[in-house]
Amino acid sequence: MNREYHKWYSPTLGRDMELLVFGHGGAPLIVFPTSMGRFFEYEERGMIGAVGQQYENGALQAFCVDSIDSESWYCKWAHPSGRAWRHMQYERYLLDEVLPFIRSRNRGALCATGCSFGGYHALNFALRQPEAVPNCVSMGGAFDIKQFLNGYYDENCYFNCPVDFMANMHDPWYLERYARMRIVLATGEWDICLHDNRRMSSVLTGAGVPHWLDVWGDGSKHDWPWWEMMARKYF
Repeated sequence: MNREYHKWYSPTLGRDMELLVFGHGGAPLIVFPTSMGRFFEYEERGMIGAVGQQYENGALQAFCVDSIDSESWYCKWAHPSGRAWRHMQYERYLLDEVLPFIRSRNRGALCATGCSFGGYHALNFALRQPEAVPNCVSMGGAFDIKQFLNGYYDENCYFNCPVDFMANMHDPWYLERYARMRIVLATGEWDICLHDNRRMSSVLTGAGVPHWLDVWGDGSKHDWPWWEMMARKYF
């Protein structure tokens, strides 16, 4: 399997950023790690190996990005406005640096994916950038970032909280693109984020956005072994 490590200085973030690439072609994935996770987490937790043949035969290509959660939503010492602003810089890094890198290697329809808080990143990024990211698979995600804001709320917070901004989504430009998207909200019957997924699904339904809420049975929980099986199903 093709495996590549890349590192460059991000002028957007003012720091070095790293990522891993798996596979040589096929459907491209941008993979977000869990809360404050690293770019190598998806591989270390067995998610690449779970569908390894897909990467080896050219059906899938994953671009596993790093997070800066500890500088944004999880940065408890910073004012919430600063946390939200740092996240906006992270999105700009993705748009201006990571997506051009991905497109230089793969012109396929991009899918954003991730587990737990990576599921938040995947869905939020796809809903904010549907032209660039027409597919999304969230596994065990949670989508309300107000828990990180200590009661503070501004425009940057609102437009990065999908359960809020999608509840008021009436823009035809976005709705037309959402109608063509593939959105999967996967969760387990005992997942701590089950309620979050049902709530997000209800919001999307209210906005008329097609999606698939897939609640797994068999005692499924918020954990990697279940996400490995989900990867086999959705990819």
